[in-house]
Amino acid sequence: MSETFTHPQFRRFEIAEIPLNTDLIIMDERWMADYATEWTKEFAGEAVNPALVGYITMVAARSVGDGWAELAWYVNISGRFHEVPLFLPADRIVACVDIPAYDEKPHIFVRSDWLTDIHEKPFSTFAWVDAIGIKELIQTGRLPSTNLHELRSRIDLVAANYPHLAFVSFADTLLVKQVWSVGHVGSSIRYTYSPETVLPAIFDLHSAINEVLGVDAYTVMTQGMNAYDDPAPLHISPQQNHISLNTLGVPFAQLQAIEIAARHAIRSGDHLPCSLYMDSSLYRSLNLDYNYRESLRIWPYESPMTRAAGATYVATSIQGILGNLR
Repeated sequence: MSETFTHPQFRRFEIAEIPLNTDLIIMDERWMADYATEWTKEFAGEAVNPALVGYITMVAARSVGDGWAELAWYVNISGRFHEVPLFLPADRIVACVDIPAYDEKPHIFVRSDWLTDIHEKPFSTFAWVDAIGIKELIQTGRLPSTNLHELRSRIDLVAANYPHLAFVSFADTLLVKQVWSVGHVGSSIRYTYSPETVLPAIFDLHSAINEVLGVDAYTVMTQGMNAYDDPAPLHISPQQNHISLNTLGVPFAQLQAIEIAARHAIRSGDHLPCSLYMDSSLYRSLNLDYNYRESLRIWPYESPMTRAAGATYVATSIQGILGNLR
């Protein structure tokens, strides 16, 4: 592989030199030789089209560290704008190549197994739904167990209406999880991203909390990669006393970080309390009316893992989102 890009028009560069915040192309290492050959013919003036070689994955690098590059992966730019943060380990990179004299985006050739894995591993959308004012209800004796039983029954009904979602509740607080896939050419796995289908369930949960407990609710939303290849949103042990969400803790830490930032912004008077706080990368991927999407301001939060999405959130209402979906 070291002899692949020998023509002087090619510029090889290291991971530390990957340009930030500009469009990059990731390709499978198996296309390196063909890519180099076609471009070498192009340099010689032959009638070829190097763009026909292989398949591309569009990304932008947000930061580079010791042994890794943080990427924003543009999973979909045709049906919707869909950006997912991920990390590319240095040992998965085979070659980084640029062609300065041509209008060609820098290419990063990666190990086949890593590229296949990110396209085939399930991803998830997460929603943390919390009732407001529960502490006061407990203190004033206005939270009888009969109400909690009724709320649990209402949540059961909501869950029955949305069988593609997983619901985990803590009486007055719920986690809702949707699993989706990316897929790739030649795979039976298909692109199934549709966070809009989570939003009606959240609206129904807010309504149930209000009608049963007499208080409002808010939701925090983000997205992340599953830790396991299992597409099931939950794992329940045979004895039914262990529930695994099949996810690392990073998305939950992001949910908490957004909530902390929102609470601080409300106390500081930066924005009013809202019924929905959503990570910006997830928000930008919704099929929303353009004018509505662009009208909302973004607010910063301290991401526990990545700044690929700009570490910002939007504060809005679930009704506003549902009313402006295309």
